[in-house]
Order: sequence, then C-alpha cells, then structure tokens
Amino acid sequence: MYRIVTKKPLNATVTLMEIEAPMVAKKAEPGQFIILRVDEEGERIPLTIAGYDREKGTVTIIFQVVGATTVKLNAKNEGECLQDFVGPLGNATETKGLKKVAVVGGGVGCAIALPVAQKLHAEGCEVHSVIGFRSKEIVILEDEFRACSSKLKLMTDDGTYGEKGLVTDALEALIKEGNQYDEVIAIGPLVMMKFVTLTTKKYDIPTVVSMSPIMVDGTGMCGGCRLTVGGETKFACVDGPDFDGFKVDFDEAISRGAIYKEFERHAYDEACNLFKKEVK
Repeated sequence: MYRIVTKKPLNATVTLMEIEAPMVAKKAEPGQFIILRVDEEGERIPLTIAGYDREKGTVTIIFQVVGATTVKLNAKNEGECLQDFVGPLGNATETKGLKKVAVVGGGVGCAIALPVAQKLHAEGCEVHSVIGFRSKEIVILEDEFRACSSKLKLMTDDGTYGEKGLVTDALEALIKEGNQYDEVIAIGPLVMMKFVTLTTKKYDIPTVVSMSPIMVDGTGMCGGCRLTVGGETKFACVDGPDFDGFKVDFDEAISRGAIYKEFERHAYDEACNLFKKEVK
C-alpha cells in the first residue's frame, strides 16, 4: 500500500499529493509517469510524475478532478493509502546538451512541465518558461517556475493575471526578440501543443511534446494509447510520452481523445452521486 504523505489543493479543482513510494522515487525522472489504482475495484489511471524526493522516498503527483477516479482519489486524505502505484513508466525527457530552452505549459500540464524546467535549470541550461491558464483563479506553480526560469511569461485567456493572451503569443514574442532556442518543450492540452508546434515550425525550432492519450496497461499491449507519429503507429506508454511535435498527427489524437467523453461523464456522475450518498 502507498501512503499519502501530503495532500494540498492548488486551486478549486487541482490537487497535489505526495505519495510514499521509495522504489518509484529511486528511479523516477522528469517526463515519466506512474499508473495508480485508488482501491481494489478501481480503474488504472496514468499520471505524470510532478516531482520526487529520493531521500524521503516520495513521489509527487498533481491531478485535476475531472473524472470518476480522480473524484475518488481526491476523497483520500493524508495518512490513507492507495492500492497500487506503479512506475516509473515511459521514457524520461531528454535534457542533455541543451543550452537554451523554452518550456511551454498549459493548465494542469504545467505540473508536468515544471520538473523538466527544474532539471534543465539544474543542469545549467537557460530556461525561458511560458505558462498559460484560463484565468487567475486556476493559476498554479507560479513561484516554482519563477525559481527555475531566467524568464517567465504567465498568460491568462481573460487577462485577469499576468499578460492577456495565449502561450503561443508569448512564445512567438520571445522568438521575435531574438532568442534562439535549442528546443521548445510543450506540455498541455492537445490543441495547445498543436498550435505551439505550428508556431515553432515557422522558425524551424525543434519541438518536443508530451502526449497523454487514453492508457490502460502502460506496457504497449492494450493499444489504447496509440498515436500516429511521422506516419507510423507509436504507443505513448513505451515509445513516449515525448515525441517530435512536427511529426505528431494532432487531429487524429484529438479525435481519438473524444471517443470516451460520454462514458467518462457517466462514470463521473455516478462517482459524485456515490459520495453524496456517503456524506448523507
């Protein structure tokens, strides 16, 4: 069993948990993920590693409460345990040799982008971070990004905090200022990553995106996480989750990601109703 050491809300719908999992913490690297089950009857869900402490033997996850399993996960408190916490899975983000990088995070994707930015900074790379949110109320991890970035651009769609606009606006402005990036790393919603790659392609800047499609087993056997990359079928769990953004078929990925939305909504409603009954 895997004990919840820390639980902290980051905003109204996003929660940080630090999980006691020494064997996972021992080998975890930025860009990798874990698969967890809340209880014996629970489904398996993948969550990208948001941080780790090898000395304490803990792994940090940050998740948005959007589905049935994240509702159940968020109902757990410090001191309680998770049934399964398997990892690290997938390939770590490549950072060696990079001297100047723009890290672009969108929404909860910032939780995945942060450890990448921190590792690049620790390795002596000049990091420019661009993080975007819909509004001030859902901004997360600003101080953490500021600590590991030479430049930080914080964007909100409605202009209630930081600068008004999209992450692509800020990224293109940085490029036009004369910043020459070895690479851009984009992590966030599929639509955001698609338009980041369309922006960087104009300037021929290598771009890496982190893909998180529907996933079940994490070994490539179920095929649920398949993607088309460079005209070939790839599996995010074993071939990724990082891929060359210029080669990803984003339109296909977006279409596939919408297949189970009605089922997810039904499961979410059932979970919410269950907890309401338990509270009564």
